[in-house]
Amino acid sequence: MREFIIRVVVNAIAIAITAAILPGITVVNNDIGTLIIVGLVFGIINALVKPIVVTLTCPFVLLSMGLFLLVINGCMLMLTASFSDGRLIIDGFIWAIVGGIVMGIIGMILEGIFNVRQDPKRDVPQIKRPPRGGF
Repeated sequence: MREFIIRVVVNAIAIAITAAILPGITVVNNDIGTLIIVGLVFGIINALVKPIVVTLTCPFVLLSMGLFLLVINGCMLMLTASFSDGRLIIDGFIWAIVGGIVMGIIGMILEGIFNVRQDPKRDVPQIKRPPRGGF
């Protein structure tokens, strides 16, 4: 639960910075409550919708050597704007793709600062092998 709250805060900060940098992305009533709501909506969409879309478009991702993921990130940002009830406004699809790139970079930096794990299964202890050599 703690990591989910941190991810919502990271998303909110990333959306705020992205909206400040890019003129095509606007957060209406640029206050903390609005940013938290938009960050929550973005987190839920990334957790529920994005894995399904990535799985269904896997051939395009492979053929484009991963560049299609930028389009998927832009689509997730546009979907967030449509579900945020007018709190997030994106002027076009190109701004969504650029915003997805900026948010991804800012999100990675903030997750590194806040020490948020990407995959909780990575912390599983490894089984130690017996030493090589004789019996």
